[in-house]
Amino acid sequence: VKFAGLLLIWLAAWHLGCILAALIPKEAITTSIANLQDIGKKPVLRAPVPKRQKCDHWSPCSPGNYAYRILSGGGKDKLAKVCFEDELVVSGQRLNSMIPEVSSNLVDSVILCVIDSTDHSGEMVTFIKNAPEGSLLLMVTHDDGSTRLKNDAKKLVEELGSKEIWNMKFRSSWAFIAAKGFKLPDDIQKEKINHSDKKKNRYGGWPAEIQIEGCIPRNLI
Repeated sequence: VKFAGLLLIWLAAWHLGCILAALIPKEAITTSIANLQDIGKKPVLRAPVPKRQKCDHWSPCSPGNYAYRILSGGGKDKLAKVCFEDELVVSGQRLNSMIPEVSSNLVDSVILCVIDSTDHSGEMVTFIKNAPEGSLLLMVTHDDGSTRLKNDAKKLVEELGSKEIWNMKFRSSWAFIAAKGFKLPDDIQKEKINHSDKKKNRYGGWPAEIQIEGCIPRNLI
């Protein structure tokens, strides 16, 4: 009797399952199974899109500081770039028309100097000498600064604090930031150089571009 009762219950459950399977859409069953499988899974946390910082720094400069980034040229098509407080200069031409949150006094005191392959060594000397006290000078090479820069220009750059200007070789990538009339903090990156190497060159006869970046306290200027 017990066996017959269990058999009847099993048959009733089987028929009921068939009826429900016919009435319920397959999509709903598939969704329900997927939902059951997701139970217990850890939620996926997505990091927010990082906010762009001035001069594309990874982290923002602290309040009371100016951001800068200097990128040397690389090959014929990779132009040198200088960025200060998000104002970008490429091969001597400004891309941005305004510097946000920067006083007019600072705009007058920031000197952006790009050395290209044309011989403007004498003009550069005059430019640096005429820069007023309290000026920032941001310099970078694209192509060959070793032969295009004359000794008087190199000596002037050395007096500004460069330790690599006399070590420059053919098509060396070089970036430098200097202060005229005041001292930059010791902990900021001021200069970097990369020489041509046939085994390591990224652009044929050109070494890879280099960059320096950092933050400069506003109260120094």
